[in-house]
Amino acid sequence: MPKTFPFPQDLLDAQVALHETRAAYEEYARTLPWSAEPMPGWEGDKQLHSSYRSHKEDSPGYTEEQATEVRRFQDELRRLSAEVMTHPHWAALSEDVVAARMALKHAHEPAEA
Repeated sequence: MPKTFPFPQDLLDAQVALHETRAAYEEYARTLPWSAEPMPGWEGDKQLHSSYRSHKEDSPGYTEEQATEVRRFQDELRRLSAEVMTHPHWAALSEDVVAARMALKHAHEPAEA
């Protein structure tokens, strides 16, 4: 049975916010063009024993609104990461710090039966 750790609520809340923000950012990023700057598309060479050719369509680049939203997500992810990483709770642990940090990443998940 994995060891459990008593995390303070503000640390748990920050970790959940970090997970949620990362998920929202990844979902948003899937809607963006493949390049932040306008770039021409390309088509790769035909591969041996295959008719598949890799390719990318032209990328219009990010709009100003998209670039602003990406920066907002990145700033929030940095802020939340720093909040979790530098929380005073970590200084109070004398051992199993790595195990505790790993457990925090999964603390929001429901317990298995």
